[in-house]
Amino acid sequence: SIFQVCIVDKNNKIVSNLSIKRRDLSRYICSQPEALVVVEAVQRPQIKSVPIKSFDQQDLQSIHRVRERLVKQRTALANQIRGISLEYGVAIPKGIHQLSRQIPEIIENAENELTMRTRELLADLYKELKLLDSRINHYTHVLETEAKQNEACKRLLKLEGIGPIIATAMVSMVGRGDCFTNGRQMAAWLGLVPRQYSSGGKPRLLGISKRGDSYLRKLLIHGARAVIRHLKEKTDSKSRWLRQLVSRAGTNKAAVALANKTVRTAWAILTKGEDYQVDFVLNTAKS
Repeated sequence: SIFQVCIVDKNNKIVSNLSIKRRDLSRYICSQPEALVVVEAVQRPQIKSVPIKSFDQQDLQSIHRVRERLVKQRTALANQIRGISLEYGVAIPKGIHQLSRQIPEIIENAENELTMRTRELLADLYKELKLLDSRINHYTHVLETEAKQNEACKRLLKLEGIGPIIATAMVSMVGRGDCFTNGRQMAAWLGLVPRQYSSGGKPRLLGISKRGDSYLRKLLIHGARAVIRHLKEKTDSKSRWLRQLVSRAGTNKAAVALANKTVRTAWAILTKGEDYQVDFVLNTAKS
């Protein structure tokens, strides 16, 4: 392979613009048509560079990616098991725990219409499901242990709607959050802000943009749904606001709005290194 390398001095003057073979490439790697463009871009103060992740962040992110792949495989396997059993008139309720509990009973039940070959097939699929469960539980335990040891994760765990999985995922992707100017930028990076379609001075807000990392956005919205499910009779200011929002806009929009607020609060926690204060907004408003 041939690479185009552009070298500049401290006065931003081009010293050389050479084509170098892979075996001779040591420091600068650029594609041929983009070499000069990259040099020009790095000289602009307005250009924001992508922050470099630490090895710990890369390790955490890799664990999350592997765990998510295993979860998707388990979901696909569970759907296949339900489909096969339903072909013989055996319905299994929703939920991975219901599936794991009922499969042995279905295989042993001699009164259903399953054939012997299908019972053997379901037994093999059940073993595969248990193996996936054990691997997912292993990586979940690794993330939970990291969340208990990492200072940033421990601060995030005090925020409603954030557990060990979300906390480690957020730290692995944004670190201290100092790559964002404010919390809204971080929420926009995750696609949790409205997409605009404005023309002629008439602003028009659409649904969320869904930009950025879909994995972290999904986790945050799931965490927000969990908070909404456990609202009950909580009387703090945030719960009252959320309860009114649910009654006015519905559960789905309220979950997205809460996820947006969670991201902004998490940015403040990460950048300032302070603990989460539940009544901070209320006290600020009173003062």
